[in-house]
Amino acid sequence: MSIATATVREWMTSPALTVSPAWSIRRAYDFMQELGIRHLPVVENNKLVGILTLSDIREAKPSDATSLSVWELNYLWDQLTVERVMTTDVITTSPDALVVDAARTLLEHKFSGLPVVDEEGRVVGFLSQVDINRMLVAKAGAMAGA
Repeated sequence: MSIATATVREWMTSPALTVSPAWSIRRAYDFMQELGIRHLPVVENNKLVGILTLSDIREAKPSDATSLSVWELNYLWDQLTVERVMTTDVITTSPDALVVDAARTLLEHKFSGLPVVDEEGRVVGFLSQVDINRMLVAKAGAMAGA
């Protein structure tokens, strides 16, 4: 199969790791750090309602110039929820889309990943730049061996 006909379903990471809008930012951040990921689709009642990125978290973080104590900062960080920080206008792709089309979307919007949703809006995977690179390496290797 060629790069031009590869589908998102073949190369996405599935199942996608997701969070609830009710999670604290600290919990979501720790989860992302533990897994080494930069994006988390936000799901409520099995439907995509947003996406949380490390950039969203950085923007929500208090300034280093604050006069609050470390205890006050930690308290506030634990009270702030994903729902208050997440991006709600989410661009997605479908499992049957071509990877080349999804990659074009990533380039156009300067994103590094897209949630993959089915017809009912359920998150079924996530396609990241890493997944696309994995596909390119596999396809180039197969072509070199042919």
